[in-house]
Amino acid sequence: MALRPEQWTKNLVVFAGLIFGQQLGEPRVLAISAVAVVIFCALSSAMYLINDVADREDDRRHPEKSRRPIAAGHVSTTSAVVAAAVLSGVALTGAFWLSWPFGLVSVGFVALLLAYTRVLKHIVILDVLTIAGSFVLRAVAGAVVIAVPISQWLLVCTVLGALFLGLSKRRQEITLLGPGAAGHRPILAEYSPLMLDQLISIAAAATLISYAFYTMGPETVEKFGTGLLTLTLPFPVYGVFRYLFLVHRRNGGGNPSETLWRDRPLLACVVLWAASVVLIIYRPFGG
Repeated sequence: MALRPEQWTKNLVVFAGLIFGQQLGEPRVLAISAVAVVIFCALSSAMYLINDVADREDDRRHPEKSRRPIAAGHVSTTSAVVAAAVLSGVALTGAFWLSWPFGLVSVGFVALLLAYTRVLKHIVILDVLTIAGSFVLRAVAGAVVIAVPISQWLLVCTVLGALFLGLSKRRQEITLLGPGAAGHRPILAEYSPLMLDQLISIAAAATLISYAFYTMGPETVEKFGTGLLTLTLPFPVYGVFRYLFLVHRRNGGGNPSETLWRDRPLLACVVLWAASVVLIIYRPFGG
C-alpha cells in the first residue's frame, strides 16, 4: 500500500512517554497515547506519500522500491498529494485537539520530514540525522501529549538507536545497488561501505552505552525505586548484535520494520525487552 502500514511500528516510540512516565495503568492516559499513535501513523503515511511522489522517478530504478504503488503507476501523483493533504489536515487537527504542545510537536514532525524530502535527504550525514530526529520527535510527542517528563538519556538512546538503523539502511542500499547506487540516489555516492561500517559501529556502541548509563543512573533508580532496569541490558545488546548479523550476513537492514517482523529472534528480543521493562517499572508481582 502507498500508505506503508508496515512502517507504522516506528510510531510505537510514542508510547515511551506512557511507559516510562509510569502511566500505563491509567485507562484515560492510555487512550490518549493510543490516539496520539494513530495521529502519528496518519502523519507518517502522509509524508510517505509526499516522499514517494518526489522520488517516483528514482524509485523506478530500484529493484524493490519500483514496486511501490506510485512508482509503479498504480496510484496517480494527484491522488497521492490529495490524500496526503487530507491525512495531514485531519491528523494535525486531532493533534491540536488533544493538546497544543502535542500539536506543535506534530507540526514540527511534518516540517522536518518535508524538509527531508525537499532538501535534507540530499545532504550527506544530515540525511540520516534527520531520520533520527523524527524518532526523537515521536518520543517527545508521546511525553507532551500526556504531560509527563521524559529522560534526556532516553532521548539520547532514541536518537542514537535511530542513527544505527538509518546508517544500516544506507549500507544495505549501497550493497544492493552496487555501482548503480548513485544512479538511484546521488547522495549514496558520498558514502562507502567502509565509512558506513565505521559510523554504524560508533552508533551501536554509543546506543548501548547510553542505555546502560540510563538504567543505572541515580535519577532512574530514584524515579522507579529500583536498580533492576540494568538487568534489561542483555536485550538491547543481543538486539544490536543480531541486527548487525542480519546486515552483514543476510544483507538485511534496508527496511527496519520489515526486518523486525520477519526475523523471529529479533522480534522475540524486542518483545521480551518491553515485557521486562514493564514488569520492573510497574512490579505487578509486588515488592
